[in-house]
Amino acid sequence: MPTLQFKGKNIIWNHHLSVPFHTLDEVPELHYKPENSGGNMIIEGDNLIALKALLPQFAGKIKCIYIDPPYNTGNEGWAYNDKVNSPLISEWLGKIIAKDDLTRHDKWACMMAPRLKLLRELLSDNGAIFVSLDDNELHHARNIMDEIFGADNFRNIVVTRRGIKSVQAQFETVGRLNYGFEYVLIYTRNSSYKFKKFEIELENGKDGGWNNHWRGTDRKTMRYELFGIKHETGQWRWGEERSLIAVENYNEFIKEIGKEDFTQEEIDNYYKKQIEETGEELDFLRLSKNGKPEHYVAPSDSRLASNHWSDLKPNGSSQLKALFKKKVFENPKSTDLIKRIIKFTEGDEKDIIVLDSFAGSGTTAHAILDLNKEDGGNRQCIMVQMPETNEGEPDKNICKDITRERVKRAIDKYGYDAGFKYYRLGIPLDAETMLEGQLPTYTQFAKYVYYLCTGENLEAEDKINEADFYVGEYGKQAIYLVYKQDYETLTRLALNLTLAEKIKGQQPGKKRIVYAPSCFLDEEYLTDNQFEYVGIPYNLFQRR
Repeated sequence: MPTLQFKGKNIIWNHHLSVPFHTLDEVPELHYKPENSGGNMIIEGDNLIALKALLPQFAGKIKCIYIDPPYNTGNEGWAYNDKVNSPLISEWLGKIIAKDDLTRHDKWACMMAPRLKLLRELLSDNGAIFVSLDDNELHHARNIMDEIFGADNFRNIVVTRRGIKSVQAQFETVGRLNYGFEYVLIYTRNSSYKFKKFEIELENGKDGGWNNHWRGTDRKTMRYELFGIKHETGQWRWGEERSLIAVENYNEFIKEIGKEDFTQEEIDNYYKKQIEETGEELDFLRLSKNGKPEHYVAPSDSRLASNHWSDLKPNGSSQLKALFKKKVFENPKSTDLIKRIIKFTEGDEKDIIVLDSFAGSGTTAHAILDLNKEDGGNRQCIMVQMPETNEGEPDKNICKDITRERVKRAIDKYGYDAGFKYYRLGIPLDAETMLEGQLPTYTQFAKYVYYLCTGENLEAEDKINEADFYVGEYGKQAIYLVYKQDYETLTRLALNLTLAEKIKGQQPGKKRIVYAPSCFLDEEYLTDNQFEYVGIPYNLFQRR
């Protein structure tokens, strides 16, 4: 399979593995109607770190991922900020990427690759990821995603309308046409997964037609009344005289065989007989019992979806302005686009988890809340957005002031029975941080320990027992964490004989994996009694 080579690829390709897990800390004063949150989360912080922090709870659980990353036009004012241990990358940090930056495509690829790798880990086996792009990075993204998701998991590129800004009108000669469309790249996690049949609702419905005798082109001489119907647009395939003769031939056929319920063999025999007798082929319309040609397409309010979604209006700006009464965000997506993506992905389900890690103005959350109101669904959304502070705007916080505010206003304006909880990225869960005395809560740490030990999410979180240091079970294994959120206490904790005998009594016949700062038991005791000791903080972060 061809692969895309770009500057910095060998440095960042596995960077996601070195990103430490962080805590996700609730910010209660920024919650909104948390009693109705239903799992809806808004996370403030760098999306690479946030995606890593989501793994212990959501790995393999996200059915639909939608992202709208920078299109990398050179006019967006974004900068590469991933703190990768490399002299090359350090030269890039914090520098706004302009159109004349000769490495802007390399920087974009270096930014996207580790995020796409984590998004793949979060995606469920029957899930799909949708990436909005224009033609600045579409071809690069396709190559990167082929390598990360697998070329077999590429499903399509959807074409959508965009607002056209008149570039040509300013000049007598132009170098290009205006951009009237952009794209949504679609990949799945599993190549064997099939989407359910998906139809697009039509605003005014569509007329019935005859797919074997009607064309969408429009010649007035080929438009006449047939079968009691005269269309205003389109045309019959044959002229009126030929069509009427074909109908007469059909009636003769029915009269000869004495029935209207016939087989293909009877038709073929009739044709052969006519050719033998006249030397000419018959014009023949196969009419059904109601007098219309077979394959008659009934009027419908929908049509099968293709990858051409030009019926969707690029009205994201007006939808956002209806909430804020002014322009607050450049080029927001339309809720109609996100709703279609969700309905296409979920099939008959209405309780899926949707993730948007480039949340921007909060369109995805707004779309989910609107869908839930429409059909009584119970979809859950996770939104991640950076504050995007800079030297000129030290108080800027897109996540709090736009993403959160948009969702809050939408809930109030449109009467959604919903709420959300607001989170910020907390401390990193690494040895250095813990040895400095910055410690997570027991529950936060226990969830990460369970994930690192098993690679699975801790489903029975309510069964965590801090008093007994119990985290959870995994098959025939019981997992314990000897830990307190107090540095002085932590220095005195250990897996000793008293605690080991207590654990044996609680978990007979199981293998016991115990995470603790130290161990006072010898290897013979641990082996004979099915204990495995993992030292924290140093040995904790070795993925099992």
